[in-house]
Amino acid sequence: MRGAKHLLASAGICLSLAGMAKAMDIAPGDYTYFPPGTLIALGYLNFGTGLTFRERLGSEIPDSKIDSVVAVARAVYYTEYEGQALAFQAILPFGTISTARIGGTELPKADGLGDLILGAAWAPIHSSEPTGTTLGITTYLNLPTGEYSPTSASLGTGTVMITPQIGLIQGLGNGFFFDGALDATFAFDHTNEGVRVHQDPAIQAQAYLRWQFSETSSVSFGYSGTFGGQVRFDGVDGPTKTRVDQLRLFANTFITPTVQIQGMVGTDMEARGGFQQNLVSQLRLLKMF
Repeated sequence: MRGAKHLLASAGICLSLAGMAKAMDIAPGDYTYFPPGTLIALGYLNFGTGLTFRERLGSEIPDSKIDSVVAVARAVYYTEYEGQALAFQAILPFGTISTARIGGTELPKADGLGDLILGAAWAPIHSSEPTGTTLGITTYLNLPTGEYSPTSASLGTGTVMITPQIGLIQGLGNGFFFDGALDATFAFDHTNEGVRVHQDPAIQAQAYLRWQFSETSSVSFGYSGTFGGQVRFDGVDGPTKTRVDQLRLFANTFITPTVQIQGMVGTDMEARGGFQQNLVSQLRLLKMF
């Protein structure tokens, strides 16, 4: 592929992966292990907007814009087997990319279902003490159930992906906690619309300082960085090689003993190989059973 088509294909990959990346995000406290038999249902509503698109080398492409609204339905079940703490989950994103413009060229709008993601976690260490440590290891399997095109914005990714993630909660005392996660996404090569697509592994690192100022409420501030993910089309490097540095602020509270509401706002400090989002926001509702 050459020229504008090459760029649009790369942009389409970037937009589809942007939705995928949010599914691997953690919120502070997510690696808390709940008693066996607990079922948690979560609903997310994500808003994002950006006016800057940069190629992987940092060149800005003018007259670019993205607006998206993506919801996520998620269920997590905690259990135990032979004394080992386990959790299983399913994640399904859906929504719309209402505006996707690169260099003045409008990409077709995208809406509908994204890819189904299944996850299995093991927590070899878990503690609820103020200075305790919880360590969890999760493997996510992305199934290409969402609609995908290499030349347009997409909510799907067009391929199977595997993402191992390690998560940590470290109590610091006096109501403070460190929440961190590190993961790597490995995508299988695939052919769509006659285009052979290859993506290098992408790494995401997240770190937050959480202040649990009451038994039911907390605020957190931290960083998420995504690196790598060079995309090639029929063996030719595209302009996408993700580098996103994002700051995030979280606040949550339990409005009943089993219902929690959480809000997040964030902004990209820098982004290459895709859109730099001026504002990202998320509303999450959690119900424990």
